[in-house]
Amino acid sequence: MRTLRFFSFLMLIASSLIFIQCTHEEHYGPQGETGLDGVDGVDGNAACVMCHSNEHRAPIYSSYLLSGHAEGGAVSYAGARADCARCHSNEGYIDFLDGIEVTEDYVNPTAIGCATCHDSHSTFDFENDGHDYALRKFSPVTLLTDSNYTIDLGDKSNMCIDCHQPRRTPPEDDGAGMFEVTSSHWGPHHGPQTTLLEGIQGSAVSGSTSYPGVGTAAHRTGSSCVTCHMNDNEFGTEGLHSWIAATNSSTCTTCHTNGVPSQVENFYSDMETLAAILENIGIVNDGHPVEGTYTITQAEAAWNYLLLMEDSSNGIHNPNYTKALLRNSIESLE
Repeated sequence: MRTLRFFSFLMLIASSLIFIQCTHEEHYGPQGETGLDGVDGVDGNAACVMCHSNEHRAPIYSSYLLSGHAEGGAVSYAGARADCARCHSNEGYIDFLDGIEVTEDYVNPTAIGCATCHDSHSTFDFENDGHDYALRKFSPVTLLTDSNYTIDLGDKSNMCIDCHQPRRTPPEDDGAGMFEVTSSHWGPHHGPQTTLLEGIQGSAVSGSTSYPGVGTAAHRTGSSCVTCHMNDNEFGTEGLHSWIAATNSSTCTTCHTNGVPSQVENFYSDMETLAAILENIGIVNDGHPVEGTYTITQAEAAWNYLLLMEDSSNGIHNPNYTKALLRNSIESLE
């Protein structure tokens, strides 16, 4: 057996030596003419690092951490529910934009983040198309509560409308001059900024203060969500992706040359007055609606109070509309 293995080994070595001696002579044709130098393209790396660099991204991340979106809001419970997830979770909003009807609760939803609003690049032709912010949405928005009303804020602000609008409509007379509040969560919900800016969906209570025309607010006609809430700010605590309006920015002081107001005239005092009246009636308690049956006048005033409270701009979004809603509501109850 050993002898057989030895001879097999010798045969293998001999075969290897034979193949090593084999050579292949290559034959080439005549050399062709020298080609022309091509035009250098854009330095791809240089174009990319304009955005994909720590210098560019650090202010975005640091400002985002100051935002309500970064806090996650009610993502832990509302973001898991099918009827709330479209605005309270990353997964729900992306499904909504993709036209996916959400019929089941989400498991382990995550908070709004970069990928919620930004998709992959749609173009890399920055020279002709400008920087591709790759936002998931630019188109106008039809209101949840009115399929016949569409708002176009432009300037990349339409994405904000999807969530920052009321979920319910103002109260209506039941035919007997009454209205029933059936939930402690009744009201426009937490994000009615868009319709207040537009000057709609408040309860137009009659009174001595006239209501301005729809869509006539200066912040509606001459500005936008992005212009006011995402302008660059050297102090790093406002603007950018914090979405905190940078009141010390030239965006505001260009028009407000005497200083940027923190509230509409008498806003705080009028809100306190209206709140005290509503709490005495019992329809509102500590800023929350109380279930029960009330007169339509009381319900309309409560709706306006909740609308302005949830807007959180102290009336700045639409000053004239805010004044009319507040003062006429107070008058109607007094």
